[in-house]
Formats: sequence, structure tokens, C-alpha cells
Amino acid sequence: MQQTVLFHVSDIHFGIEHRPALDWFASAVADEMPDAVICTGDITQRAKHSEYAAARAWFAGLGVPVMLEPGNHDMPYYNLVERFRFPFKRYGKLARTVSAPFQFDDIAFVSLLTTVSAQWRWPWSDGVIGEAALAATLAGLKRLEGDARLKIVTAHHPLTRREPGGENPTIGGDFALEELAKAGADVILSGHVHIPFDFSREIAGRSVRMIGCGTLSNRLRRAPRSYNVLRIDGDGTLTVERRDFPG
Repeated sequence: MQQTVLFHVSDIHFGIEHRPALDWFASAVADEMPDAVICTGDITQRAKHSEYAAARAWFAGLGVPVMLEPGNHDMPYYNLVERFRFPFKRYGKLARTVSAPFQFDDIAFVSLLTTVSAQWRWPWSDGVIGEAALAATLAGLKRLEGDARLKIVTAHHPLTRREPGGENPTIGGDFALEELAKAGADVILSGHVHIPFDFSREIAGRSVRMIGCGTLSNRLRRAPRSYNVLRIDGDGTLTVERRDFPG
């Protein structure tokens, strides 16, 4: 049976990256040659030009197709004029250089932007799903209506908490998740929290699976450095292997 293999990595934070973990990940890519690498944001720490240059060299050196999402750390931190006027200019240059659209027979991807330049709370690190961002993702899912492929939405921030109840740190996340489920989303890939997770929710009569990736940086939070290996069989069955950095 045909199988697609994806390496899911997140929160690399070039600038405070953990080089041994990056080398470990790159060696696995070279040895196994996955069909693609998906990075769900926080590629840099302060969105410096030097950090983006390091990210560009690393992703380009992997030798497999790459798909990127921007995270809250990927907008200019020190240049506020650029942050508010052109928040994704530096990220966009990286994405155009190292990533390109790719097609699979068994998977379809749709992006969801969860980062904003500013918000009415502090800190500005948590997710916000704006009306325009959600509409763009729903339009992408609408174009896939009737498509039998597994539909994966890629985002930086988790859309909901694993534990039911409590305040959702992603503004608009619960509403967005319900709308995405109704539109046919099967899986939501994300990062941000630096702690891996894998759970499902029954929404609108459908099961939607939330898969979160850990970090390969020095910003550890109660979990070791790690990445995920996603294997999708031709019948749409998805299995996830979490790989922890040895050491």
C-alpha cells in the first residue's frame, strides 16, 4: 500500500536553536528522505535577518520539499514600523526561497494564519484567528469539497486545549475549529506550546485530530526536544510517531 511520510517539526527558534538537535533531525531526513518536511512556525527567535539567513541555509540543505507556517516569533521584534506595516515580509522571503507547493495523491493541505502583529492583551504571543484568516482557510477547504484525500490544516497555534474547559488561549480558536470541522478538515497540525500532543475531538458529527509538535530549540517546557513522523496510508489512515532527541 502506498504510504506518504511527513516529518513535522516546529519552534526551531533560530537564534537560540539547539544545534545538536538540528543536526540529529537533518541526519534523519537524509537517511529516510521523507516526502516532505512541515514546519509549523516560530522558525526564528526575534525575526532577525541573521536568524532568517540561518534558517534559509538549514531548510535548503534538507534536500526534500518543505512547507512553512509563520509563528508569533517570526515577525520583526525590534523594528516596530516593519512589524505593523509588513509583518510577514521577512518570513515571506524565506518561504518563497525554500518552500514550494506540492501535491500528494492522499493528502491535501490548507494553511490557517493564527498570528497577528498586535492584540488587545499582553503578551502578544498567543494565537488570534481573525475573520479574514478563517475565511481564507474555509475557502481553501471549500475548493476541496468532494475530494477524498485527507485534509490537513497547518497552523502555528493550537486551536483548543487538550483538557476540556478553561479559557482557550487562542482567541477564536474554538469557533474556528467548529467551522473547519464542518468544512471537512480532518487534521490540525500546530506547534507553539513546545509540548507534543495528539488527541481527537468529535465536532459536528465528525472526528477532528489535533497533532502538536515539540521544539528543537533551547526553550524547553516540561518535554524533551522532539519532532513527529506522520505516516499516511493510501486509505487515509494516519499514524504519528514522536521522536525525542537522545540526550
